[in-house]
Amino acid sequence: MKYQSVVEAILDHAKRNPEKLCTADTQASYSYGEFAALIKATAAVLKIMGVGLGDCVVVEAAQRADFTAIEFGLHLLGAIFVPMEGRCSVGKMAGIAGQCGAKLLISSGKVEVPDSQSCTYAELKDRISGMEDGAEVDVRIPLGEEISEILFSTGTTGKEKGIVLTHNSAVAVAENIVCGSHMQSDNVEMIPSPLNHSHGLRSYYANMVCGGAAVLVDNLMNMRKFYEMMDQYQVNAMDLVPSALAVILKLSGKKLGEYRDRLNYIEFGSAPMAPSDKKQLMELLEGVPLYNYYGSTESGRASVYNFNRSDEKEGCIGRPTANTEIIITDPERRSICSDREHTGLLACKGAMNMLYYWEDPQETDLAMENGYIYTKDEGYVDEDGDIILIGRVGDIINIGGKKVSPDEIEDVVRQMPGIADCGCISVADAMSGNVPKLFVEMKPGCAFDAKAIRDYIGEHLEAFKIPRYFECIDKIPRTFNGKLQRKVLKAR
Repeated sequence: MKYQSVVEAILDHAKRNPEKLCTADTQASYSYGEFAALIKATAAVLKIMGVGLGDCVVVEAAQRADFTAIEFGLHLLGAIFVPMEGRCSVGKMAGIAGQCGAKLLISSGKVEVPDSQSCTYAELKDRISGMEDGAEVDVRIPLGEEISEILFSTGTTGKEKGIVLTHNSAVAVAENIVCGSHMQSDNVEMIPSPLNHSHGLRSYYANMVCGGAAVLVDNLMNMRKFYEMMDQYQVNAMDLVPSALAVILKLSGKKLGEYRDRLNYIEFGSAPMAPSDKKQLMELLEGVPLYNYYGSTESGRASVYNFNRSDEKEGCIGRPTANTEIIITDPERRSICSDREHTGLLACKGAMNMLYYWEDPQETDLAMENGYIYTKDEGYVDEDGDIILIGRVGDIINIGGKKVSPDEIEDVVRQMPGIADCGCISVADAMSGNVPKLFVEMKPGCAFDAKAIRDYIGEHLEAFKIPRYFECIDKIPRTFNGKLQRKVLKAR
């Protein structure tokens, strides 16, 4: 790797191309020279506030450049960045601050935290503005093996797990994106994905490592502003989660297609995309690479697949990215030769992998061994060398020895007129052991008709894949980035 940290890359680009656009948001834009100066000034203020090597600092996320300047300023001090979602509850922020022993908490509004200092963005900005011109911290480039951040994520147990990552991890995942998306230094990428989440952060890192530019937007409901910024900064790439794409298509219709000749690519991840949205996007952006990344917070951007092609493979997640090795294993974690008839579990190895779970050695041992992150995702490698993902163990429904992916059923049902959304789970059945149950959310004014839905599925899938039970609910539960919350459905 060329750099040991993302902040080292930013400072290097600032020396070589100080006038080049680095980052922008809805309020301001910064060249590399200006952003490097902001990072150093931010670090100087944080140092005066007592932040130093190894200290954790919790920061409420904002879709602004001053938020990322705080992160990189912390890195110059050897401190650890702990982002929280924007408008997070005071109780949750205080809880995470206590869990990681935070030295400081920075938030949009005043939050008092026992045993930690706190300040607001406005107070920090005033302190930076009040500094003498040229005052800055002594630049200390962090070492690659040092901890850079802790990303708290709700795991399969439902509790928050702190995913500990190093500077090497951040650079490695950035390189996975740079190589996977064929990113160039003239890249100008629009990033609406929240920056407390690994997906948006990592796309930001990739542009900083590559010497491109990251344009941050925080309100997709304002499509006029969105496209104004596309034009203002000559955006030529985008990072989206499926829920963001759905909003863009719903609110702006075919307008995104007007940018087809300018866009180098759009990158996706975090959750499956609705088939209707995918179809519409591929029609609007014929010929534009649409990269879907597979990975997790623990093992970022492990594989990539350009799905904008006539021979798209169902369930394909492509091939490993630049710094990644992926193997298929049996339940005992032994590597196997896989194919359609002999599937296994995916395991990912590479410099992008997490170090461990914060203060949770038991969960760490369950997830990691011999440098691999072991997943519960079932799949195989096909005859072309592409990885085919079947689904997540626990979600896959075994009916008399035949494996049924709930994703496949959902993809079909979402294309049925009148269906707004759906979710499929496995339920116990006295005769068959396990059978699919489908929850559906109807569009306004459309009546629920289980028989009609059953008949529609039968026209597209084999008989054994037709759900045994159907239930209409007001809203299908999803996370902010569009992931279906099957556990919520199972709890019903």
